Amino acid sequence: MQNLTIDIVSDIACPWCAIGYARLEQALNTLQGEVEGKVEWHAFELNPDPDQRPMPIVEALCRKYGRNEAEVRAAQDDMIRIATGLGLNFTNMQERYTANTFDGHRLVKWAAEHDRQTEMKQALFDAYFGEALNVADKAVLLDAVRAAGLDAAEAEKVLDGDRFADIVRADEARWQQAGISSVPAFVINGQYLISGAQEPDYLVQALREIAGREATPA
Repeated sequence: MQNLTIDIVSDIACPWCAIGYARLEQALNTLQGEVEGKVEWHAFELNPDPDQRPMPIVEALCRKYGRNEAEVRAAQDDMIRIATGLGLNFTNMQERYTANTFDGHRLVKWAAEHDRQTEMKQALFDAYFGEALNVADKAVLLDAVRAAGLDAAEAEKVLDGDRFADIVRADEARWQQAGISSVPAFVINGQYLISGAQEPDYLVQALREIAGREATPA
């Protein structure tokens, strides 16, 4: 058995990040008994301006990529189909609004102290893509905390203060300085980069190859 650390740089507002993790889970299941991956989540903000007015996602994507509404909706439909096939809840993906995710990232860092980091991240994905909820809203965040099996009263204290704010900012800066400019990005054992939401078969092959390299003495 070869142990690998898998640092995932991602945003709560990134649909391919949710898809990419689901595909990684499939790959790790295939590699059971051969490779074990220890996952740690790292922050990236697609909409870093906390004062930005929330905008309907289709309109926002049309502006960002210079596409018409039909093209954007078709691309979103493709993502919904892929996500549904992976067991993800993307039911209301096209009804969501742009959102600042900084407080969500703070809660993911807090959840790591309780060994529930992935559960917290998945609850936020579900709230945003499944329910089209505002993941900058305190009540929505606390509902996600409960869905992740964590203590909402403790989480509320985190949200009411500035705990983990410096940690999130430092985390974002670290990975940007390392050259990560798009997400999801999977960094294996601190040195191998897999960019984007790759298919499970590709991930199996890549992780198996990395594990083989890591198992070979230098």
